[in-house]
Amino acid sequence: MIAIYPGSFDPVTNGHLDIIIRGSKIFDSLIVGLLKNPNKKPLFTVEEREAMMLEATKGLNNVTVEIFQGLLVQFARQKNCRIILRGLRAISDYEYETQIAITNRKICPEVETFLLPTSTEYSYLNSTVVKEIAQFGGCIRGLVPEIVEKNLRKKFRV
Repeated sequence: MIAIYPGSFDPVTNGHLDIIIRGSKIFDSLIVGLLKNPNKKPLFTVEEREAMMLEATKGLNNVTVEIFQGLLVQFARQKNCRIILRGLRAISDYEYETQIAITNRKICPEVETFLLPTSTEYSYLNSTVVKEIAQFGGCIRGLVPEIVEKNLRKKFRV
């Protein structure tokens, strides 16, 4: 059973890794799908995000990292994948993810969405918060993998 865990991961946080590690134990194969969205202005290029994700997941043998563009369900079809894995932090995530899941099923009925609540220690964490803390010189140790901490310090020259 193959699942895709999609996102922009700008940058990957320990909350994302929590979902990846737990998802890798549930599914035979987990594809981390890095979205290349031309309408967004990420801090890190898709290639930088890919390198950080590869480093962060290097010990997970059934996890691969792939860049995709366009509709997620089209990417899922290309990969012969029938499951989309999404993480939940709060009730607001549930409402949003449910709408997206229903829309995806309308477009591609054979693809299901699997919603996995994050561990409580990461329920507050997101990439935007991490970038803001790093930008102003705050401590991000324990919030992101070491490679991400190093790269954020370089980006913000802190």
